[in-house]
Amino acid sequence: MLGLMAKKVGMTQVFDDDGNLIPVTVMRIDPNIVIAQKTPDKDGYSAVVLGVDDMKQNRASKPYAGQFPENIAPKKRIREFRDFEKECAVGDSLGVELFEDCRYVDVTGVSKGKGFQGVVKRWGFGGGRNTHGSKFHREPGSTGQATSPSRTFKNVKMPGRMGRERVTVLSLRVVKVDVDNQLIMVHGAVPGINKGTVVVRPAVKK
Repeated sequence: MLGLMAKKVGMTQVFDDDGNLIPVTVMRIDPNIVIAQKTPDKDGYSAVVLGVDDMKQNRASKPYAGQFPENIAPKKRIREFRDFEKECAVGDSLGVELFEDCRYVDVTGVSKGKGFQGVVKRWGFGGGRNTHGSKFHREPGSTGQATSPSRTFKNVKMPGRMGRERVTVLSLRVVKVDVDNQLIMVHGAVPGINKGTVVVRPAVKK
């Protein structure tokens, strides 16, 4: 399957051919350089390894830099895409042209971290009344049994760390592909912070 690494730029709005205003999320696809190719004969499966964002030579350790060919500078981010549908060779640069004929895409990224949160924000609990005399406002309430077995069962929704998880948003409609500026604009929310790295693939359900 095709796929490229992109950088989330932010949001804006564009007009379609009928004059409708559409809010879009903009992603910039920097050159994805083919670092290596995995073959069934040698590795047991077929895949392409892509890298983006050049790294300073003195920042790369010898083991890390050793996986890059001599004519390719070490990259900050590398990713392997199995069963890549496009013919390419080591050293090739891939861009947004891969998505020119694509109408829907899936975007994978790391969601925004929100720190330690209570059950109201984390799980949407209703909480108790805020009237005078109430002693139950935003607490989680009972988490176990008073009699045997007097314990808390697994998977009970409780306070804890929220966000900063790998999230995939499916079937985002591609509104515009700007080949000159290597931008792809989609209608919908993309996970992660601005300038965060995401993976864009053709939609699997469309």
